[in-house]
Amino acid sequence: MSNELPVIYLARHGETAWSLTGQHTGLTDLPLTERGEQNARALREQLIGLNFGKVFTSPLQRAARTCEMAGFGAVAEVDRDLVEWDYGQYEGRRTAEIHAKRPDWQLFRDGCPGGESPDQVGARADRVVRRVRAIEGNVLLFSSGHFLRVFAARWLGLEPGAGRYFVLGTASLSAVGYEHDRSEPVIRFWDETPREGRSGPAQVRGHRENARR
Repeated sequence: MSNELPVIYLARHGETAWSLTGQHTGLTDLPLTERGEQNARALREQLIGLNFGKVFTSPLQRAARTCEMAGFGAVAEVDRDLVEWDYGQYEGRRTAEIHAKRPDWQLFRDGCPGGESPDQVGARADRVVRRVRAIEGNVLLFSSGHFLRVFAARWLGLEPGAGRYFVLGTASLSAVGYEHDRSEPVIRFWDETPREGRSGPAQVRGHRENARR
């Protein structure tokens, strides 16, 4: 058994029509745009050479399709806890529209009427954290932006609302793990996207040797 500490890689899905327009996309099951499909194929390049003990995806098609196009569709397991935040009455609305009626509204503090609170999303994230920490080897998760931000907060032992500090772009790759031992959870790198002429971000390339086991 390797003594290397595992790394949990977090892949946000590629672009959708609503991520492009800034509309809150929770449980609405939108497909990727053409550029979103290109985003997902680029993720494949970032993940070349990495080995995973387990791969999990949200059941929503934007994450599942990203997983498939990144090359992990055949091995991924669906985890319903990885679905995006349920925005309830704010589904499909832009932040500016919500602020027109509730100027002080903050998602990570207030949650959504008819949808989930930060604590409810945090409870789902906690279940995922417990599952992945029990797995030997690296893990890859395909999900959506706001859920992954809460996951990162809970990985670090922060309140769910601390997810507001961790911005994520579409088709980005991030990783959490540990520093010296499993009592020291950390963020390894965050919100990395492919750059022209490179096989993947420097942080990803730097972690590949640790992931080959």
